Amino acid sequence: QVQLVESGGGLVQGGGSLRLSCTASGRTASSYAMAWFRQAPGKEREFVAAIGRSGSIIYYTDSVKGRFTISRDNAKNTVYLQMNSLKPEDTAVYYCAAGPWVGKEVKYDYWGQGTQVTVSS
Repeated sequence: QVQLVESGGGLVQGGGSLRLSCTASGRTASSYAMAWFRQAPGKEREFVAAIGRSGSIIYYTDSVKGRFTISRDNAKNTVYLQMNSLKPEDTAVYYCAAGPWVGKEVKYDYWGQGTQVTVSS
């Protein structure tokens, strides 16, 4: 069992940057692949990025490639999402997730409560 807590969301102007953090408690984060998802108002939750247990395998959805960077620090049980060149269409609640396998369409077993990211135009 693992508990996930996201932080770092907020309001930013278009073109700006934010860094989201997700800290795991319970079982160590290094036991899990980690991912970020987001859900915009009126839309389904969508995959954003994922990183394997050692950090050597990484996936991104096409719309964030070149702008977002996922990373992890297993010593701190924390995964990060550095978001640069933010666009209004990045506005969403961002969720951290953990699971046994890394991928875009795999099942993640544990979820955080989410953190709001709002990008103004």
